[in-house]
Formats: sequence, C-alpha cells, structure tokens
Amino acid sequence: MSVHRPIILTCGEPAGVGPELAPKALAAGVPFVFMGDPRHLPAGTEWIEVRSPDETVPPGVLPVLRHDFPAPAVPGRPDPANAAGVIEVIARAVGLAMSGQAGGICTLPINKEALKTGAGFAFPGHTEYLAHLAGDVPVVMMLASTTVSPPCRVVPATIHIALNEVPRALTPEVLTQAIRITDAAMRRDFGIAAPRLAIAGLNPHAGENGVMGHEETDWIAPLLARLRAEGFDLAGPLPADTMFHAPARARYDAAICAYHDQALIPIKTLDFSGGVNVTLGLPFVRTSPDHGTAFDIAGKGLADAASVIAALRMAHDMAEKR
Repeated sequence: MSVHRPIILTCGEPAGVGPELAPKALAAGVPFVFMGDPRHLPAGTEWIEVRSPDETVPPGVLPVLRHDFPAPAVPGRPDPANAAGVIEVIARAVGLAMSGQAGGICTLPINKEALKTGAGFAFPGHTEYLAHLAGDVPVVMMLASTTVSPPCRVVPATIHIALNEVPRALTPEVLTQAIRITDAAMRRDFGIAAPRLAIAGLNPHAGENGVMGHEETDWIAPLLARLRAEGFDLAGPLPADTMFHAPARARYDAAICAYHDQALIPIKTLDFSGGVNVTLGLPFVRTSPDHGTAFDIAGKGLADAASVIAALRMAHDMAEKR
C-alpha cells in the first residue's frame, strides 16, 4: 500500500461518540477520510463530500466518503434501522483498503448488541468480522501505548472468555499462533528487524516450578524452547506481575499474555487515553481507539479524542512501514 493513501475512519455506531470524534480527529495531522452519514456529524462541522479517499480538501475541513443511513442518530439511543449501515461501512472500507485505494482503516466503536438486534450480526466484534472479510485469516489483538516510554505493547493470547475457561483455551497452537503473528507484525508494521517478545506465564510467579501451577513446566517452557530453536527471540515464561515496570519493558518489544486482564490492566494503567487497539495478521492496516461507544456521554461534547488521534497516527505510521 502507498503511504500517500489516506486512512479511512469508519463511523462506528452513530448513536455513540464516534460522530463527534470525527471532526476532532483532524488534530491527528495525518491524511484520513471519514466514512459514514454526514447528517450524523455534530452541528457546525465543516465537511466536504469526496468521491475517493485521496481527493484533496481544504485544511481543517473533514473529507467524507458518504454512506447514507436510513435513520437519524439520537445520542445514546442506537436505532436498529441503522445497524446494517454500520456493517456496510466496515465492509466498504475494507474493500478500499484491500484494493490499495486506502492506506488502512481506523474504526470508531460499534455496539455489538445493537448490530445483533438490528441486523443479525453474527460476529463477537470488529476483529472477528475484519478477519472474516479478509478471508478468515488468523489474527490477534494488540494494545499499544503511544505516550509512555519504553512503549507498552501487549497481545492477549485468549481474549473475551471467562477466566475459568482460560486454561483450556490457552493451547500450544493458540500460543504459537500469537507468537508467530506478533513477530511478523513487529517486522512488517513496526519496522523492528529482530523483535524481542516476552511471554507471560499463566499462573502466579509463572507457576514457580510447579508449586502454583504446572502449565509452564508441562508445555509452555518446552514450546518456547522449540520456537527459540527456529530463531524467535523469546523471554519466558515470565511472572506477569514483574513484566510491566519501565526497566522490564525496555527488555522487549511486545508482551504476549495468557488472558485478557493480564494484558489490558497494565496498558490501561500506564496509558489509558493513548492506548490503541491494533489487529495483527490482517492483509491491511487496522487500528481503533481503545474505548467503546460511551452512550452515557454521547452528544454532550465530552468525548476525549486522544485515543482516536493516536489510532489514526499509528495507522498512518504502520502504512508507511508497509
């Protein structure tokens, strides 16, 4: 993909904070176009309709790839009539990215319940739908910081499942896939020629030699040894509670964790407003702000644009690396 191709910012749920974040996102200072219904934008937004992502517009004006929705946007109250439009925008943006007409996509938040109710959306979320659109490719989720140094980049090997399901879901195949995809993405999207990956143990103290759990000694450590023999630079299995202070983060480029909270608590503590969600493994760049639709503050002008600005900048940088 050309670095000159703008990023597409998809509208997300119109009743959420997405529409009010779009004009604020111009502060990112990178080329992007908003895809959605301009009638959902806040009153007074300066926008202009474009026919292609790379069409030039005056500075300070929001370029819009128009996608009309059947119903207005009422802040905090998702309308089932608009659900299909939200899904269509995502698919349309992916098509432009995969054809090379856009540098990548940055997705504003969706509401899965609204999409399921209004359009029978069959996917757990954005990530799974994007993987499906890309040809059912294997992907992993990364949360990456933008305002702390050394950076904090975390990949949960298992994601949205109950904690008591994690030991069964964390298999050698799942962990191997997370390691391979993360290593490849560090090289391709972040420009790191020799990625250093830190692998968290599943149990407290990484099992402490079987005293607090046996997964580390039974299969995680042997798996990492085999992958090191292939050339991967892997540290671990490591105790998760000592992986995220600054000196520890300086020793690796990304951390792969066993489960959702093990990965997301540290990054949201370190960089709550500047964290960016990145989908690794896709044939196109995809980032998103690390927050939801925020129905409780939608339409009140209170939404913080820091995360979407960071997400757009990261998408632009990743597209340059590609």
